[in-house]
Amino acid sequence: MASNEPALNTPLPPVSLYGDVPGETESWEEWDPTEESVRPVRGRHRVAKQRGGLARSSTVLGVGVIAAVGAGGMATAQTKPPVSISLPDSISENLPDLGSLPGVGELVSHDSPDAPKTAAARADQKIAASPLTMTGLSTSEAEQGATDAGEALRARILQQAEQQKASAVAEAKAAAQKAAAEKAAADAKAKQDAAAAKAAAEKKAAEEAAAKKAEEERLAKLAASYSLPVGSYTITSTFGEAGSMWSSGHHTGLDFAAPTGTPLKAIHSGTIKSAGWAGAYGYRTVITLDDGSELWYCHQSSLAVSEGQKVSTGDVIGRVGATGNVTGPHLHLEVHTPSGTGIDPMTWLQSKGLNP
Repeated sequence: MASNEPALNTPLPPVSLYGDVPGETESWEEWDPTEESVRPVRGRHRVAKQRGGLARSSTVLGVGVIAAVGAGGMATAQTKPPVSISLPDSISENLPDLGSLPGVGELVSHDSPDAPKTAAARADQKIAASPLTMTGLSTSEAEQGATDAGEALRARILQQAEQQKASAVAEAKAAAQKAAAEKAAADAKAKQDAAAAKAAAEKKAAEEAAAKKAEEERLAKLAASYSLPVGSYTITSTFGEAGSMWSSGHHTGLDFAAPTGTPLKAIHSGTIKSAGWAGAYGYRTVITLDDGSELWYCHQSSLAVSEGQKVSTGDVIGRVGATGNVTGPHLHLEVHTPSGTGIDPMTWLQSKGLNP
C-alpha cells in the first residue's frame, strides 16, 4: 500500500509548525502520520489547517512528531544510519530540554546554540542521558562496565573487611599477650611473696628454737647450781591461797609436806642471815643469795646452821618440823626480792630450772 510517510533513512526537510519557512516559496501539504510511523506514541494530537495548507500545532505536537520519528528510527537503528532533524529557532526555543528526553537527545544536532560547547560538557550530557537510552553502548559493554565497577566495590569492601579483621585479631592478640604478661607478673609476685613468707616463718621458727635451746641450756646450768629443798614431799598449799588460818588472810609461801625430821637442803649458795625462833613461823632459817634475794625455811623441828655461815647448793641446813602456827609437819618456803617483797616460790623455782 502506498504511503506519504518519508523514508526513515532519508533526511527530512526542515519543518515549520507555525508558518512558512523563510526563503521557501513552495507550499507544503498536510502530513498525515500512518499507523506504522506513530506506533510507539501514546495519545492524540489535534492538527489544524492553516494558510497555504501548512500544518500548525502546539509545541507538544512538535515534540510528538519528533518522538514519533525518533521511535521509528530507533526501530531500525541497528541497520540504518540515524535521521538528522533540523528545527527552526522559533520551535527549539519553546521546546523542553530534548537531551533529557529518552530517545530524543541523540537525534538532535549538537550544533544548536543551546547545545554544550565543550567536549567535557557534551560527555557529561551523554553520561546523564545514558542510563535512559544507553545510546552508543552495546549490551556487552554496559554489562562489562557495571561488572568492573561492582567488582571494584566488592574488592574494596573485602579489603576493608580483611583490614578490620586483621586489626581485630591484632588487638585481641595484644590484649591476650598483655593479660598473659600481667598474670605471669602476678604469679611471680605471689610466688615471691610466698617464698618470702616461708623464709620469714622458717627464720622465726629457727630463732624460737634457738632461743628455746639457749634457755634450756641456761636452766640446765642453773639446775646444776640449784636444788629442791626436800627430796621427797607433797605440795599441800600454794602461794596466794585465801584462808582464815593465815594472819595476812592468804598464804604467803609454798608448802612441802614431809615427815618430821626430813633433811632440808640449801637451794642455792648463800649466807645465813638468821637462824632461830620466829613466832608463828616456828624455827626459821633465812639464806641471803648473791643477788640479794632471801629464802625463808619455816616450821623446822631443828636447825643445823648459824647466823653468818656460808652454805652451798645441797647443804643440809635443818629438818622438817611442825613448830609455830601449823596443822602438821611441813616446810613453809617463802621467796623475797632484795626489796623485801614476797613472790611466788613456784614461779621462782621454775625460773631456776626446777619443777616442784
